[in-house]
Amino acid sequence: MRLRLVAVLVGVVLVVLAVQDVPLVWHLRSVERDRLTTRLERDAFVLAGRVEEDLESATVADNAVLAGLVERYQAEEGVSVVVVDRNATAVLGPDFDPGEDFTNRPEILVALGGRPTTGERTSVTLGGELFYVAVPVLSGADTVGAVRITAPASFVSDEVSSRLWGLGLVAVISVAIAAFAAAVLSGTVTRPLARLTAATRRLAAGDLAQRAEERDGPREIRSLSRSFNTMAAQLDQLVTRQRQFAGVASHQLRTPLTALRLRLEHLRDRIARLEASAGPETRDETDLDDLDAAVAETDRLARMIEGLLALSRVEDAAVAPEAVDLDAVVLERAEYWSDLARERDVRLEARPGDVGTILAVPGGVEQIIDNLVDNALEVAPAASSIVIATRRVGDEVRLHVIDQGPGLTPDQRACAFDRFWRAPGAPVGGSGLGLAIVRQLAEAGGGRAVLAEAPGGGLDAVVSFRPA
Repeated sequence: MRLRLVAVLVGVVLVVLAVQDVPLVWHLRSVERDRLTTRLERDAFVLAGRVEEDLESATVADNAVLAGLVERYQAEEGVSVVVVDRNATAVLGPDFDPGEDFTNRPEILVALGGRPTTGERTSVTLGGELFYVAVPVLSGADTVGAVRITAPASFVSDEVSSRLWGLGLVAVISVAIAAFAAAVLSGTVTRPLARLTAATRRLAAGDLAQRAEERDGPREIRSLSRSFNTMAAQLDQLVTRQRQFAGVASHQLRTPLTALRLRLEHLRDRIARLEASAGPETRDETDLDDLDAAVAETDRLARMIEGLLALSRVEDAAVAPEAVDLDAVVLERAEYWSDLARERDVRLEARPGDVGTILAVPGGVEQIIDNLVDNALEVAPAASSIVIATRRVGDEVRLHVIDQGPGLTPDQRACAFDRFWRAPGAPVGGSGLGLAIVRQLAEAGGGRAVLAEAPGGGLDAVVSFRPA
């Protein structure tokens, strides 16, 4: 944005300079050309006055003082001078031979006719354009000769251009000043905007305590910063209240659920005692099944509440990621789950990839592996295997938990990380919060979590971490 502002302001200055200076340059070129022509005509007339008497007495060639004056004039001005008599024969001119015939020069003939002349023509001798000034040498009413001053046409153009260098220098300085002023002006606008943009990005990344500087920049940007801070404060308050509500509600629900489960268990014990005292014929299997289902539902609600509390703790915690040895955690958690896997006739295999340390929130890797392995065990068929592997891919480290279960469709994998989502046909008792917790923990450490189809069927849960 800053470059665009500078380009616009400098472009405006260039347009103004072009509109103003281009006509001025053409006018000044015309003025300078006329001034140079007038100066050379004046010099030619002065020289004509000096040689008048010598031309009448035919002693021009013998006047050494006059010859020296012409030579100095030619050297100083960079022009060529020739003096001819009334017969157009050269009598003085350092660049010409005495007696050279000039009757084939039209400007000489015009001057011998009594009229001064100025202009340009093609010169066969020079092989290019020639600029000339020719004036008559008058003695009373008679023309006794002529004086011609010539130079290449480029001499006039160069002389005129040299006079316009000052105008070009002024234009360059004007553009430089405009560029400097535009850079300073744009900086007062773009720097506060850049800081405000950075604040919005940090807010979008989850830093709800981020605020913008309200005293920096122009009035409009300060007003925008105040509006941003008001929005950020309201968003922070709203999210905080939502998290507090989830945490408090989950905590408060845990106590009555525990009490309800205890009452259901006591009721089952009473029914069992009554059956024992009244005899087997009074046994009602339907009542016991309903009672077992009610106990299972309380267990599921308890796990759901624990999951909500875990999510609330992860969202509320502003803990900086720390370095974690991923391979060591994988080996430790694989050993922890191995007994349960054997009970279910599932082979649990750890394949550390020597990936080194990664960045994760404290305890986050353990919870991620536990949730993924728990989910895999729920769907893994007997005599199948679950693999926990790590490997480095580019600039990230990936944790894979691969099972041989039924897997999920692409649409189901896209929804699997939503809270309370459960796959069709999933085992009874799940809370639908395990994968949501996995994603939250991964993102808290700067990583991400995705689900992919395993090469041999089943599901490949992939969690990517940043290397420490």
